Amino acid sequence: MGRTRSYEDMTKEEIIRKEKAKFAKICRGMGVERRKAAETLASEAAFMAASLYELRNIINEKGYTEEYQNGANQKGVKKCSEVEVYNTMIKNYAAAIKQITDLADKSRKPEDGGAGDFLSFLEGRGKGAAPK
Repeated sequence: MGRTRSYEDMTKEEIIRKEKAKFAKICRGMGVERRKAAETLASEAAFMAASLYELRNIINEKGYTEEYQNGANQKGVKKCSEVEVYNTMIKNYAAAIKQITDLADKSRKPEDGGAGDFLSFLEGRGKGAAPK
């Protein structure tokens, strides 16, 4: 059995390819229109995953804060710019993942007694319907 490569050994492009492959598995059972939308989101999410990995490494190396100086008398410590980018990107990444999984869930057919029946039950309750 082959050894899974860690991200430390990979280029950003290789990480993106690996992430896209993960998302492709999720998108397999989708209809054409849903899959197109999911693949676009997956491409962006793969890029964000690779970028988040890079930002994490920078933050681990530099720390969470950095010193700044505006003019002769104003200086101090502020949140590192990479932390700000990371915080914004992780929220966008989480939103993209949620959208992809929502699209995948809507494409799956409920199995007898499975989670699909439970989700249908919950969706029906949310619309004011009484449980059966």
